[in-house]
Amino acid sequence: MLEVRDLHSGYGEAVVVRGVSLDVGAGEIVALLGRNGMGKTTFIRSIMGLTPPQIRSGSITWRGESLVGLRPHDIADRKIAIVPQGRRLFSSLTVTEHLTMLKGTRAKDGWTVERVFGIFPRLAERRHHRGGQLSGGERGMLAVGRALMMDPQLILMDEPSEGLAPVMVQHLEGIILDLKREGLSILLVEQNLYSALAVADRVYIIETGQVVHQGDAKELSQHADLLFQRLGVQ
Repeated sequence: MLEVRDLHSGYGEAVVVRGVSLDVGAGEIVALLGRNGMGKTTFIRSIMGLTPPQIRSGSITWRGESLVGLRPHDIADRKIAIVPQGRRLFSSLTVTEHLTMLKGTRAKDGWTVERVFGIFPRLAERRHHRGGQLSGGERGMLAVGRALMMDPQLILMDEPSEGLAPVMVQHLEGIILDLKREGLSILLVEQNLYSALAVADRVYIIETGQVVHQGDAKELSQHADLLFQRLGVQ
């Protein structure tokens, strides 16, 4: 479904992503792992058409169609959603307003507000609270729920476990696996390597903008401690 080939992108004269190639298949969870400053967020922003960064060379295709040069809303129209790093919620909007800003409350097809509340009961309890009144875990739930309201076939998740308590991380892992069972494809960008390994089918590890290892998540987990120590990641 998603194919990235030899992607180079960066900011100004600085090249941050250096020749990354990556695939995400239908109904697959693929994790891109690495420390801060290794190019993970730049890679995600390049796929979504967000600027900066600027794509220097390489290809990004979705179901055989090139995404390079498309505007972010055109990419979103192709059923690709993003859960951005830091959640990027609106402090003045309520939970319900966040979920309905792109789809009305009367929508009956695909993901609906009530369906999102079904997997995040805490959001149902907080439906009238504003974004600035939510806890970190609640904001994380809302960011995922907002992405689901776009009825995506692919979700790009950038550090979704950031700032969450361990119990909330475990809850998020369960939600991600539930979404996979729904048939969604997920590109999961994480520093929390053990959490990512708990849900991913395949893993890419990025170091200074380049993929230094890729493989099956189950196989990688058998040698995780040694590999993670060598790379200096969590």
